[in-house]
Parts: sequence; C-alpha cells; structure tokens
Amino acid sequence: IKFIIEIWSPNVDKNDETCIAILHKPEKDKYGYEKPEERWLPIPTVETIMIRVISVLVDPNGDPSANTDAVKERRQKWKGACCVRKSQETAFE
Repeated sequence: IKFIIEIWSPNVDKNDETCIAILHKPEKDKYGYEKPEERWLPIPTVETIMIRVISVLVDPNGDPSANTDAVKERRQKWKGACCVRKSQETAFE
C-alpha cells in the first residue's frame, strides 16, 4: 500500500510505502523479523488489511522498520514521555 501524502512512521518508508508483514510475500524473511504465518496469505480481506494498516499508524512498531529516523524519534519521545510521567508521579508523593 502506498500513501499519496507523506507519512512519518516507522512502518512507512521514504517512498510512502507501508512496511507491514501482512503485505509481504509469503516467503522466508531473510532478516528473521517476521514469521511465515505473519506474511501474506490469500485469506485476509480488504477490511483485515486496512485494519492492520490503521493499527500500525496508530501504534507503530519498529521491528522491522522502514524508516529508521522515525524509529529513533519515536523512541526518544517515548523516553521523554516516561520521564515526564515519572517526575509528575514523584511530585505528588
């Protein structure tokens, strides 16, 4: 699936193409990230595929990643969010 607008996500590459297992060819993953049963099968419906695409846009993962810069930024922001939460929790103790 290719987006017609620029998407900044660990699961979307620089050509705006999605990188999710359900869309990959049903062959052995040369990098070892994806299990064969996670890859393309003729069973999924368009609805199933769209739900998967939406889910990685809402909650992206970086394993494997199509955009390493987006993965780094997400991890840094996550660490920052955790630090803020921790400082807020300790402030009210």
